[in-house]
Amino acid sequence: MRGGAVAGAWARGRGPRSPSPPVRGGAADRAAYCGGVGANDELMWMDATAQADLVRRREIKPDELLDAAFERIDVLNPSFNAVVTPIEPTRAADGPFAGVPFLVKDLVAEVAGTRFTEGSRFLRDNVSRHDQEIVRRWRRAGLVIVGKTNTPEFGMSPTCEPLLFGPTHNPWNLERSANGSSGGAAAAVAAGLVPMAHANDLAGPIR
Repeated sequence: MRGGAVAGAWARGRGPRSPSPPVRGGAADRAAYCGGVGANDELMWMDATAQADLVRRREIKPDELLDAAFERIDVLNPSFNAVVTPIEPTRAADGPFAGVPFLVKDLVAEVAGTRFTEGSRFLRDNVSRHDQEIVRRWRRAGLVIVGKTNTPEFGMSPTCEPLLFGPTHNPWNLERSANGSSGGAAAAVAAGLVPMAHANDLAGPIR
């Protein structure tokens, strides 16, 4: 699957190919924001239900959704640091969200074979041995996990600024915080990297 190659380049720390400004609202600003991304602007801002419907009607292939998501992460994520760990995608199950790219918060939910740090330097080399039940359910729903998002250490801060990965910025205004503990997930969805992500709500990041 082509998405894996893109993920490999992203994992090696390649910077954005074309600097993109933070989104500040309005169609013109969104068009400028998408300037360095090959993905279709309409697809970028579709929610998970709409993307799943495209797959169901065979108007787009799941691999195309994944390629577009990985390209957005590769190009846009370095400016605000929402996604911290890439995950090689597996084939989507035939569920209601079949083929839709999804991000998992690096807290509480374990994904087999993937780094599980909970934002702590103490756990920087910890790797999960199994999928937790919630992860199995996401997969059965057809969601394709493409990475893990930033979180404060053990989710204990209202701002997403772990020493391990550095701060996550608000993609709509890089001078502002994305809050916590799900700042990485909130920033990723707000920036159009993926249509849906795992999150909790300690200090209002997903509001």
